[in-house]
Amino acid sequence: MQLSKNESRQRRKVRIRKKVNGTADRPRLVVYRSNLHIYAQIVNDAAGAVLTAASTLALAKADAGLHCNKSGAEHVGREIARLAKEKNIGQVVFDRNGYLYHGRIKAVADSAREGGLEF
Repeated sequence: MQLSKNESRQRRKVRIRKKVNGTADRPRLVVYRSNLHIYAQIVNDAAGAVLTAASTLALAKADAGLHCNKSGAEHVGREIARLAKEKNIGQVVFDRNGYLYHGRIKAVADSAREGGLEF
């Protein structure tokens, strides 16, 4: 039986989440990629709370030319780093959510690092 792409990603996600956990000192930066948008959240798993979030959906309302490509992912990474700095979050654990560390996922991570987040 052949697994679909999404089923394979879900299995990878479970393996990753066994190891990656966000705390108050070092929350988890989660990236989700859909066909139309890319989303990033900073989550404190100990409290079960989303501390801040950014997405191409929210940013597209301000900037009409933003799409779910590498440049849009870079915008999301810079925005999540800016929002994290406002909340005094300097270090995070990166959760790629089962996606390959490539393309848009890597663009979010690199631009968040450039924005000042450490992971």
